[in-house]
Amino acid sequence: MKSALVEQLGAALGPAYTIERELEGGGMAHVFVAFDDTLQRRVAVKVLPEHMAAAVSVDRFRREILLSASLQHPHIVGVLSAGIADGLPFFVMPYVDGESLGTRLLTRGRLTVPQAVSIMKDVARALAYAHERGVVHRDIKPHNILLAGGAATVTDFGVAKALSSAQRSGDGRSATLTDAGTSLGTPLYMAPEQAAAERSIDARADVYALGHARS
Repeated sequence: MKSALVEQLGAALGPAYTIERELEGGGMAHVFVAFDDTLQRRVAVKVLPEHMAAAVSVDRFRREILLSASLQHPHIVGVLSAGIADGLPFFVMPYVDGESLGTRLLTRGRLTVPQAVSIMKDVARALAYAHERGVVHRDIKPHNILLAGGAATVTDFGVAKALSSAQRSGDGRSATLTDAGTSLGTPLYMAPEQAAAERSIDARADVYALGHARS
């Protein structure tokens, strides 16, 4: 584990949490597994790397990510808390002891029809719930669909929106996320309007991405 980052994160989380290990393949964030001593459960802690933190307003990112904490649904991995560790935004989510759909497809190949239908139903229910509350995911893809206990859950709700909303305007003093080489979404699954960086992205972008995620 990155000792300096772990030390900073541990200080920000407080003594109630014990950081156990870092997960590989965290994508755009460093992901750590920690144990919540108070509630006796494991959590996942995601920390933005320095190049992304430099391109966003960390306070606004925290406010935006906490908006997704209101999503309480059996097929959504919710946000428990959020904070800042030495200038790096982080957020805490329940730890799902399973694998992503992306990993499942890479290691064991295509799903059976019943498996695919079951997963798509779970994800569609999660999206319908979020969309009814005006929340759009913006980055539906196999690696954001987690499989455990015979069910599928959607993770990272609000992250792409938080990054987009918190992005600083280029003013010569701070890099934008585009300058940092970061795409707000995953090109393979993006709806055309999202790929074109249109400002108004709605639920249809998630439906489009879900259609590609099943293929």
